[in-house]
Amino acid sequence: MPINQRKFGLKRSIEGLADLLTINLLAYSLPVYFHNPILFYPYISLVWIIISYRNKFYEVYRYTKVTYILVLLFRQFVFMFLALYAYIGFFKQPNVSRLYLGIFFLLIVFAISALKFSKYLFLRYYRKKSKSDLRNVIVIGKNQKINQLVEVFNNEKSYGYQFFRQFSTSKEQFDLEGCLNYVVDNRIDEIYCSIEGLEDDQILNLINFADKNFKTVKFVPDNKQIFSKKLNFEYYDYVPVLSLKEIPLKIRTNYVLKRTFDIVFSSLTIVLLLSWLTPLMAIIISLESKGPVFFRQYRKGYDFKLFACYKFRSMAMNKAQDEQQATKNDMRVTKVGRFIRKTSMDELPQFYNVLMGNMSVVGPRPLLIKHTNDYVDKIQKFMLRHYVKPGITGLAQVKGYRGEIETDLDMKNRVRFDIFYVENWSLFLDLKIIFQTVLNVIKGEEKAY
Repeated sequence: MPINQRKFGLKRSIEGLADLLTINLLAYSLPVYFHNPILFYPYISLVWIIISYRNKFYEVYRYTKVTYILVLLFRQFVFMFLALYAYIGFFKQPNVSRLYLGIFFLLIVFAISALKFSKYLFLRYYRKKSKSDLRNVIVIGKNQKINQLVEVFNNEKSYGYQFFRQFSTSKEQFDLEGCLNYVVDNRIDEIYCSIEGLEDDQILNLINFADKNFKTVKFVPDNKQIFSKKLNFEYYDYVPVLSLKEIPLKIRTNYVLKRTFDIVFSSLTIVLLLSWLTPLMAIIISLESKGPVFFRQYRKGYDFKLFACYKFRSMAMNKAQDEQQATKNDMRVTKVGRFIRKTSMDELPQFYNVLMGNMSVVGPRPLLIKHTNDYVDKIQKFMLRHYVKPGITGLAQVKGYRGEIETDLDMKNRVRFDIFYVENWSLFLDLKIIFQTVLNVIKGEEKAY
């Protein structure tokens, strides 16, 4: 994830924590007499998180209008009001003062609204005066709407956009390759494009370039159909802009939800399983062959960065272990190794990777660096797999695409499922994949060798 997006996510996390702290401090300071007050704090915190997630309460962008924030606040507090008074009946709290509970609610409305508008106005002022927290942008095309967008970038300094250049799409002047080189050389973050005057293959090349280089591409609509992928419709001042459907895990609330699940799941696995299994595996592996208990292999992960992926060693030490994938009846695999590979026990140390933060329980499986280098330019949208953390298991694996890659079609099918996962992530999908993985381990898998 680009640095600007990470900063944006951090700001939203801080805002959410500040809201939770405010709500809990108000609950503690008011004389609302609960039968079991210690229960109220986790209840109100969890309710706030769930409502915020469902309402996208923290999805406020630099171009968001004040009217939209008012809608967010209204929607948030309607559900909060219902949840607050539902607590009385659900947990049977007859002694609670309805008056003080109402005062508590009104104070939450005032405090959270003040915090949200203060942050919104402060960031607009900060970007305008300090010229910091800027997004570098270019536009492609020259027409009325595009020119209006350029005026927005130049005049609305509080939005925090640094306009670099406008490219004409006339056949005599437009050079797509030169434009893309300009984006890389000048560290452009976002590309705004009118599809008027562009060929279909140029649009496709532009989208593929954005996916591969972690850039954001958005379109100013005209009457030409773009493509079938879902689009988001936004307004920059009064200029309509279309952006590609946002990857779910780029939304901070989704990312926090998945990361929380990863931490809880990996911690339980390490404490309840690996704490006693690791010493046992160390003895068994060492008795059969010399070498370390853990096998460490570097692979490309999130944001295309290298990380060390850990496994229980299942092979005798060999020079080709980092480049050559295990094949059927591979002579390098030990007797213990065949068993732990068949049952996927060799992958269990990757829960340490999950806890450290460079892997997830579910995600696209990290490939050998050789395979990554071979297929990054062969398969369309290959780089989209690296928009999320790699996983111990994944959708492609439960669909049968695991183990040895024998043909290019094997890799294409694997990447196809990986891309579907990245673009359609949900916690329910993760749980479904984990459940299917357990079933596959119990039944045994043909390509687990």
